[in-house]
Amino acid sequence: MAADRRTPRTAARTAVVWDVLRVTLAEQASQVGALQILDIGGGTGGFAVPLAELGYRVTVVDPSPDSLAALERRAAESGAAALIQGLQGDAVGVVDLVGADSVDAVICHSVLEVVDDPADALGAIAGVLRAGGVASILAANRVGATIAWVSAGRLAEARELIASADGTLAAGDPLRRRFTLSGLRDLIAAAGLTPRSSHGVRVFADHAPQSLLDIDPQALDDLIALEHAAAEDPAYVAVASSLHVLADNR
Repeated sequence: MAADRRTPRTAARTAVVWDVLRVTLAEQASQVGALQILDIGGGTGGFAVPLAELGYRVTVVDPSPDSLAALERRAAESGAAALIQGLQGDAVGVVDLVGADSVDAVICHSVLEVVDDPADALGAIAGVLRAGGVASILAANRVGATIAWVSAGRLAEARELIASADGTLAAGDPLRRRFTLSGLRDLIAAAGLTPRSSHGVRVFADHAPQSLLDIDPQALDDLIALEHAAAEDPAYVAVASSLHVLADNR
């Protein structure tokens, strides 16, 4: 992979997902050969470009033309543009865009929180995955958000989120909903996918002092090690900022 262009905090926030993806995609490639990956809502290529640098062919579907233009520039700068395709569209329309049973892996990160209907989006993911394909699904954690809002003094929003049966948020919040791990896994299963492993993401990375990351070269390694140590512990998963689920299309 080319040199890491992420900030230290971003590297810590994404470390667990990256490491899980690297292992999962390598296993998938060993079984089926060259992989076709679909990144839904992939924006400017934060995952797509590094994956292409690893040799995978990636299609990014995103509703924003500005994000897709930035993706094109970033891909060109990386030297991996030949392996990346950008298409304008949304999650529920991916079957029409790329075809049914057409990809080996789907990345759906930070999408289910903002779509009109998460069940429809997950159904579309199941529709484009080939048999044996894998989906990487990342979504905002309802419990983690409640704790973060209390820390930020947003007590009314925290109470409202606790009281919300389905994690739907108040009007004006940038996200439409947040999830519990059990609720997210149930939605995935209802779409016809089989949830495999689950991980807590950003358990500590949002809370480490920036000054420490700026002055101590060892701090990033320690923070990433902490994220990995907590990622599969149910007690820490419950309070993570985001939830990550790997699912198979069997």
